[in-house]
Amino acid sequence: MTVLITLHDVEPAVRLNARLEGDGVKTVLVSPLDDMRAEIRRAKPELIVFSGELSDVSNVALVREQLWDGVPVVGLVDVTDAAQRDRLRALGYVDLFAKPIVVDDVAIGVRRIMERHALQRMTGLIGESEPLREVMVKVEQMAPVSSTVLVEGESGTGKELVARALASLGPRRNKPFIAVNVGALPESLLESELFGHEKGAFTGARERRLGRFELADGGTLFLDEISDIPQSTQVKLLRVLEEREFTRVGGVQSISVNVRVITATNRPLREYVEEGSFRSDLYYRLNVLSIYLPPLRDRPDDIPLLVRRFIREFTAQHDRPFPGISAPAMEMLVQYPWPGNVRELRNLVESMVVLSHGRELVPDDLPRQIRDGGNSRFLPVRVGPVPGHAGQAEGRELEFILRSLLELKLQVEELRRRTDDDRAAAPAGGIRGSYIGEVIGSGVMGGAVAAIGPRDETPAPNVVSIPPGTKMTEVERAVIEAALKETRGNRRKAADLLGIGERTLYRKIKEYRLPDLEYTLD
Repeated sequence: MTVLITLHDVEPAVRLNARLEGDGVKTVLVSPLDDMRAEIRRAKPELIVFSGELSDVSNVALVREQLWDGVPVVGLVDVTDAAQRDRLRALGYVDLFAKPIVVDDVAIGVRRIMERHALQRMTGLIGESEPLREVMVKVEQMAPVSSTVLVEGESGTGKELVARALASLGPRRNKPFIAVNVGALPESLLESELFGHEKGAFTGARERRLGRFELADGGTLFLDEISDIPQSTQVKLLRVLEEREFTRVGGVQSISVNVRVITATNRPLREYVEEGSFRSDLYYRLNVLSIYLPPLRDRPDDIPLLVRRFIREFTAQHDRPFPGISAPAMEMLVQYPWPGNVRELRNLVESMVVLSHGRELVPDDLPRQIRDGGNSRFLPVRVGPVPGHAGQAEGRELEFILRSLLELKLQVEELRRRTDDDRAAAPAGGIRGSYIGEVIGSGVMGGAVAAIGPRDETPAPNVVSIPPGTKMTEVERAVIEAALKETRGNRRKAADLLGIGERTLYRKIKEYRLPDLEYTLD
């Protein structure tokens, strides 16, 4: 590890240099009269300490360059005014220490920042916000042990990155890491995938096959979308966790394994327990340790860091120079709610790098939904015949802006928050003029939309009205029923339209006791 310290203020710089050298850290002292950029390129430090002149224009430019390169910069500041500190942090300093410095405190702070950034590079979890720092602290605390871990967070927040970090930082780092998306496996194959099967156990089982538990023996097994696991398999999973042994499908011999299990879900697992679709004893067995990954909208300060990280990644991957993003455009990225979280941001940055025209990006270069602050997501979505598209398959076009029912919930809640003031100021007749937001298409053959509006609103033909205050379970029920009607009861097609697993849809059909349709499998 190398720390570069500037000599803008010689006394604290020299004291800090001596303290870090005493701790075995390689240091480089650089005079402000030197070519600092050349010295940084030569030394390739993991961290830079500016000992003074933090607001100098040339120094600020250098700090911003280091941000793009992923090198943290620390400042020794003469003032302790909170507003000044906030301004310096906005300029790019990741941490500030007041003068006269307590050299031991600064040395400890420098080492912690370097360790945190090393961990971020290793795991891919990038950010300096307090919520993400809490996640990183938990990862460090949980990695050395073998207890089961439940990782909760919205889709796209990086749950698998957390699982891989726990594995790579712990004593099982050199053992297998096996990831299984439970929701993507048909119920008929899930048990065989997890526990393996013997030859002849079922039609098509022509040879013995090892399951994921055996393949992960000694290492880590990551079960994503654990909430989709069927009840029959939940019992067997519980036994494996408690007894550390299982039997292959069609087998009689017990097989012992030593596996650390990490699970993940994009909806609080306790909700499934309360619904009765997930066993409470298995929940408590999985939830020995837990980590919650905050959505990107709850840590907006991390967005510029993520953007810079992804730009470096994609400019190298596609061998394309990228001139950068203007301050107004970056502010729009920070203000956007990012329903797809880090995954959505990463995809956008890749498209910006590939499609840039050799100039700095400005707000007009960003997609419309970002320029609108996310409001354009709440548009009517047609299901059914679309004029001019009769030649398409079955004459239907479905443009799902919401990728899952969880995302629908988040957006409806966001709409409700945004309209609190309007409802408070509205006359006794309720809100009028236009629907609060049209959220998602629903199903009749002539084409329809679902809309959120006042309870006394008379819906237009082929429109499902969802008034403010509607329970989320009622919204789910209406959307699922509409999708089933549109597909004439075909569960597989309805699940595809809704962006959820077929087993999840089947569970919801039973849960909401939907009217009997000719539910089919084909």
